[in-house]
Amino acid sequence: MSDVQQARAPRAQRKTRTGTVVSDKMHKSVVVAIGRRVTHGLYGKQATRTSRVVAHDERNEAHVGDVVRIVETRPLSKTKRWRIVTIVERAK
Repeated sequence: MSDVQQARAPRAQRKTRTGTVVSDKMHKSVVVAIGRRVTHGLYGKQATRTSRVVAHDERNEAHVGDVVRIVETRPLSKTKRWRIVTIVERAK
């Protein structure tokens, strides 16, 4: 592709996930647990699978128990590939 074609090419949509903050002990970083429901292939029983990702929190606003929306981003550190977009619900 030429430089002109690359400049006009639309950017791909970034993944967006919603999860719960499980750790906020780092500076400008939080650990977010993302849960999803899966069905067992043979028995059909529902099970919960959890992924933990490190997300960038520029203003240190998120705390443990908050529900946050995160979006995929470029690598910010060795483990950070996500950043917080909004805090959906504060912890009680």
